[in-house]
Amino acid sequence: MSPTVGFILLTHSHPNQIQRLVDRLNRLFDHPPIVFHHDFSKCPLSIDNFSENVSFVQPHIETRWGEFSLVEAMLRAMEQMQHRRDRPEWTILLSSSDYPIKPAAQIIADLKASQADIHIFHEHIQPPIFKTDWHREMYARYYTQWLPMPKLIADLLDLNWQKLRLKPMVLMKPFIPFTPDFQCYAGQQWFCANQRSIDYILDYHKSHPQIAAHFRGVMFADESYFHTIAANAPNLKLDSNDWRYKDWSTGEPHPKTLDRSDLPKLQASSAHFARKFPPDAPVLDDLDRLIFQLE
Repeated sequence: MSPTVGFILLTHSHPNQIQRLVDRLNRLFDHPPIVFHHDFSKCPLSIDNFSENVSFVQPHIETRWGEFSLVEAMLRAMEQMQHRRDRPEWTILLSSSDYPIKPAAQIIADLKASQADIHIFHEHIQPPIFKTDWHREMYARYYTQWLPMPKLIADLLDLNWQKLRLKPMVLMKPFIPFTPDFQCYAGQQWFCANQRSIDYILDYHKSHPQIAAHFRGVMFADESYFHTIAANAPNLKLDSNDWRYKDWSTGEPHPKTLDRSDLPKLQASSAHFARKFPPDAPVLDDLDRLIFQLE
């Protein structure tokens, strides 16, 4: 019988924080199936320190922030999870800065009761109707193409990535894959999905290379690629509740770094996991005490 829950971890730094997260998942879920994609080019990690329920994607993909390499790393980990003999009913995608904020019994009960195939925050990006500035930015991000830029020029322009966006967007229309039958969706990277939806995503990725080719030419494909495939699937049900607690109140591109002052909100939330936590944050000790009291 398949375990209810397994985990894919996408990591690249802070080995001690990674080890702590795995230890907590093992204790909470009784050593569930865990597949790692760790970018060893960014940070060494001893795989011998992990229990037998943990497997690693090897060789790893060298990832870059905002680029399609992150999608490829996630796909490789998903494929490896689906080939495990202990393949879980539900797979939850985590980073090393995520941490459980609810006991395993509640997480499992919520997943078993779910009527969805994938829990992923997603919104329809439908030009020329833009409900918010965020929708307009997603249109600019995914309806255009980016070209590699020499590192010297990127450094001179003080850019975080070495790509240049092609404009005007109207000239890019013939090269964009979105149609009335295949529309664009975007949202947040981290999600949980059942076997059926992961199989569909993997099959679609292999059978539609032109879609992957488009997303290789955009920035932040990890915030649209899976969303677009799943939301256009005729027989998959999506739920935008990703069961993640995030605080976007700072107005930054990344959610607020959480600390002890956030504990009441974490307790009141119905989310299963929260992000982002810094390594060795004291609030993690508080969460351990609260969660294990409830187990």
